[in-house]
Amino acid sequence: MRLNSMIYSTLGVLSLAACGNAEAGRTKEETKILPVTQLVAKDTLLYRNYVADIQAVQNVEIRARVNGFLDQIHIDEGREVKKGQLLFSISDGEYRAELSRAKAALSNVIAEAKAAELEAERVKLLADKKVVAPSELEVAKARLAAAEAKTEEARSTLSNAEARLKYTEVRAPFNGIIDRIPLKKGSLVDEGTLFTTISDIRNVYAYFNVSESEYLQYTKSNHQYDQVHLILADGSDYPMPGRIETIEGEFEESTGSIAFRAKFDNPKKLLKHGSSGKIRLSSDIDGALIVPQKAVFEMQDKNYVFVVDSANRVQMRNFIPQTRIAHFYIVQSGLKPGDRVVSEGVRNIRDGMSIEPRMVPMDSLLRL
Repeated sequence: MRLNSMIYSTLGVLSLAACGNAEAGRTKEETKILPVTQLVAKDTLLYRNYVADIQAVQNVEIRARVNGFLDQIHIDEGREVKKGQLLFSISDGEYRAELSRAKAALSNVIAEAKAAELEAERVKLLADKKVVAPSELEVAKARLAAAEAKTEEARSTLSNAEARLKYTEVRAPFNGIIDRIPLKKGSLVDEGTLFTTISDIRNVYAYFNVSESEYLQYTKSNHQYDQVHLILADGSDYPMPGRIETIEGEFEESTGSIAFRAKFDNPKKLLKHGSSGKIRLSSDIDGALIVPQKAVFEMQDKNYVFVVDSANRVQMRNFIPQTRIAHFYIVQSGLKPGDRVVSEGVRNIRDGMSIEPRMVPMDSLLRL
């Protein structure tokens, strides 16, 4: 009897110990280390990055305007050229012959017109003396008019022949940098054949898209974001600030965004046509209470955060945002300065859970 009591007592102790260990294990398993930030109301400088498409102020295709063989290539790819500099030469033999024919034709019709003019003057004298009928004078004047029309036509033909001969020399339309040249010396080119492109990159445009809400903030802010900064593809800052010059006239239907255009000086030719980067805008917000976007989750079209109490337990709390800027919400109501909120990983916790907070200063989140 006593032995049985001792056995039951021992089993009870072991059972209680096992339950205690299981509870401790469960408590330890549920205690997560999560980043927590303390909300503060302060004048805040927010940064917003936008993918930028960089384009030369001028980027023009150089194409053939006449047919022929490519005689000479006077420049190399990637070289800087000046306005008017000779780039390509097309065989010009047939165009010189065409010009000679046009000059000869013009000389002939000028002579014919001169003869018609003298004839008209002679007939006029005779008509004045009533030696010939007035109708003969009208005929003479008509012949003169026809000869003068032929002269104008011949001048036009000559002008066209001179232009076609001039087009055999392809020159730079402005100062710029030459792109790839796909043709080689001796290639047969037709009118419209692409020789290369030339880019003027002394200044460049950076196009970037912003949402409709951010566009409205910009227009209501008296253009406080006019000056912008560019982050290059390697993460470094472009040393010269740019300025927003213009905004497109329509929102893109598929994305609901609108394109801004900023202009940057590029004296060292570091930026090339087709480069990529990020436009960084900064904005000042006075006395703003800001919550990171990653701290917020939605339920039934309402916004919630997990607030951490003094015992490090999390509690769901609803708040009303005033607006959203980049990766942050500005709080209108529901939260107050000093509240500690879980700043990341809210999908992995539940209301009432205990956590181990890892405090993250709000300033470090604003710089992300």
